[in-house]
Amino acid sequence: MLKSRSYIAIPPGATIKEQLTDRGMSQKEFAARMDMSEKHISRLINGEVQLTPETAVRLEIVLGAPAKFWNELESFYREKIIKAKAENSMDADVELARQFPYSEMAKYGWVSETRNAREKAINLRKYFEVVDLSLLGNALITRIACRRLAVTEKGDLALMAWAQQAKIQSREIQTSPVSIRRLTEIIPEIRKMTALKPTEFCPRLKSALADCGIALVFLPHLKGSFLQGASFLDGNKVVVGLTARGKDADIFWFSLFHELAHVLLGHVSQVGGISEEDEKAASRWAEDTLIPERDFAAFRAADDYAADRVSDFAKNLGIAPGIVVGRMQREGMIRYNMLNNLKEQYTEVPLTI
Repeated sequence: MLKSRSYIAIPPGATIKEQLTDRGMSQKEFAARMDMSEKHISRLINGEVQLTPETAVRLEIVLGAPAKFWNELESFYREKIIKAKAENSMDADVELARQFPYSEMAKYGWVSETRNAREKAINLRKYFEVVDLSLLGNALITRIACRRLAVTEKGDLALMAWAQQAKIQSREIQTSPVSIRRLTEIIPEIRKMTALKPTEFCPRLKSALADCGIALVFLPHLKGSFLQGASFLDGNKVVVGLTARGKDADIFWFSLFHELAHVLLGHVSQVGGISEEDEKAASRWAEDTLIPERDFAAFRAADDYAADRVSDFAKNLGIAPGIVVGRMQREGMIRYNMLNNLKEQYTEVPLTI
């Protein structure tokens, strides 16, 4: 028997059991009269197997009620099971939908605005392209490599929503076949773009990555996701999504190189997901690619952190000075309120072009 708020699905076996009780007949004897195994009769009574038209004919002979009666009982039971399961599934999805940043998603036009809880659940199913929101726990559906500042249950759902939008927008981006060799070759070119303005590097960056089989998508930040960027496989392309959270150029570029590391190091193709060690490896690669460790060690050893010295060091490396400042701050060489005048801040507007 299966229950939901509105439905109770009672198997035909319950009626069979009543008939046997009224007649004082054991299931063993009944199985013999039906010419079926005791195990099958037990499963039939418990609703674990379907009552077939053939079984209905046998029931008509043994118990007297017409085959049509038994067939209708079975049909009614199966219909109630479908409705009960659907209602239970919807109830669960309504609860889960409350955990998503639905209003914010609607503000960006990702889902339709509504205050109806059931409509929210249905809209989210369509948005994620799943028949049941519980399926979002399947790693094959949400296999994401990402860089963010914290992990929370609501944050995980916000991340899924953000990544799905990146996937949807990436479908409009034409890319060449994925080429790790080509991506490796253009890393120095991408590194030089750190010294450009967003209006200059955005189209160039998107085009360069598309030639490598990577669809680059810029999206606004979703509250609670603590998200900096994400990368994942979608069909025959790699999707890299970035947010302008914080708006500091050094954060943007570190996040981009972190996600490209996941691609180059093969993390995005891992079925088991991304491990903490994978995240650390991607961060190390991003740091060392933006500022080679040997160069940074020499700069640090000089112990001269004046603004003009930092600017000269960045110029010699061919990168934006804010990237150097950001690393100095992360490594505790200077306080977070120092040399911020060398940092450029990006607005979200050019990043969404």
